[in-house]
Amino acid sequence: MLPAVHNLLPFMLFAFVASITPGPTNILVLSNSARYGFKAALPIILGACVAAAGIVLAVGSGFGYSLTHSEGSQKAMQWLGIIWLSYLSWQIFRSPVSGENFQAPVNGAQRLGMLGAASLQLVNPKAWMMAMAVASVFASEGSERQSQMMYLSLIFFLISLPCLGTWALLGAGSSRWLGSAPAMHRFNRSMALLLLASAWMSLWV
Repeated sequence: MLPAVHNLLPFMLFAFVASITPGPTNILVLSNSARYGFKAALPIILGACVAAAGIVLAVGSGFGYSLTHSEGSQKAMQWLGIIWLSYLSWQIFRSPVSGENFQAPVNGAQRLGMLGAASLQLVNPKAWMMAMAVASVFASEGSERQSQMMYLSLIFFLISLPCLGTWALLGAGSSRWLGSAPAMHRFNRSMALLLLASAWMSLWV
């Protein structure tokens, strides 16, 4: 059964704000689409959206309850996320630019893919807290809860896709102004510092 209309519209607004506002995933999508093109960001978008929707369903179904209510688990996920984001920031910061073709990986550099983006959501405590908010605020108790969580997770997935797609379009569009190696280097380092800041700021939020 679909959630009540008076709950569905606020949830859609919540999902939009949660997906469109800047965060580590958005920055990674922006950076990869600017560097490698819009199509290269699509696996990242799909992986992140599937994982986020899956977390919403898992928490709402009770499978993620221990993670969201265990301070030790939250801290472990937080530090895993910070360490991995810091590593990704360093990779972006030091990524070389190949002469005229900015969309070609250099010296064996690997792009973040679908599994990498999905894994980032799994160790992101904010994703679990967001899912907990969905389960506690927008889903009712009772026999219909499971079906409601399935619908809510699907709606979240459908809303987050175009939101992250917008960031990919912004990144692809910005590549027009990154027509030289020095400009691309400055962009990479700016994105790396933003990603690093977003990771460590989670300790104080």
